[in-house]
Amino acid sequence: KIMPSVQEVEDLLRTALEATEVDVTDISGDCGSSFEVSVVSKQFQGKAPLARHRLVHNALGALMESIHALSIKSAKTPEQAAA
Repeated sequence: KIMPSVQEVEDLLRTALEATEVDVTDISGDCGSSFEVSVVSKQFQGKAPLARHRLVHNALGALMESIHALSIKSAKTPEQAAA
C-alpha cells in the first residue's frame, strides 16, 4: 500500500477547505503514516474546534484509511491567524 505524501495531504486540504495557509509535517519519519497539520480556512468561521477537526478529516477522505495518526496542531479562520 502506498502511503500518502506531504504534498498529497497539503493539496487535498488546500482544495477541499479552500485553505489560505496549510502546513503539513510528516511526523512518522517520512513513511507517510503520521502527519501534523495546521490549516487556515474561512470554512472554519463560526465552527467549534471539534467541527473544524471533522472538516479536516473529511477533506482527507479516503487518504485517512492510510494515515495512522493525524495531529491537528491548529485549525484557524483567517481572522484568528492574523490576530
